Amino acid sequence: MLKSANKVIAIFLIALAIMYIFAAIRLPNYPYIPVDSEAVPITLGIILIILSIFLFFQKDNHDKKKIPKKDVTAILTVVGLILAYIMLLEFLGFFLSTALFLFVNTWIMGYRKWLSNLITSITIPLFIYLLFTQFLDIVLPRGILPF
Repeated sequence: MLKSANKVIAIFLIALAIMYIFAAIRLPNYPYIPVDSEAVPITLGIILIILSIFLFFQKDNHDKKKIPKKDVTAILTVVGLILAYIMLLEFLGFFLSTALFLFVNTWIMGYRKWLSNLITSITIPLFIYLLFTQFLDIVLPRGILPF
């Protein structure tokens, strides 16, 4: 049944998504907020389950190709950056940690136009922060910034 790598990865991702959803359900509730803190994580977990189901039923080509060492290094670098982002999220806050993550990640992946990278890395988290805090009334970690 689990002869293809896609099926093994899909089952692993489904189990991970289920654990993620259960952890999201345990987040504390905030009074007087129309969209609570677990809304986005639960939605992301459901999306991961749906995409994992598609991956499970996707036909796997049987060509055993080796992943180039450069790609493995890039994947491990991104995983390390994600772990650093998770660890810094509460301390630095959503805006700073996301801007730093976006800038460093795109720089490491090879995008060298620092000005456009900096502008993008600042405007996207700012837009998301304002959208969540002002329009959806979702509390995001503030960190060391006063807003």
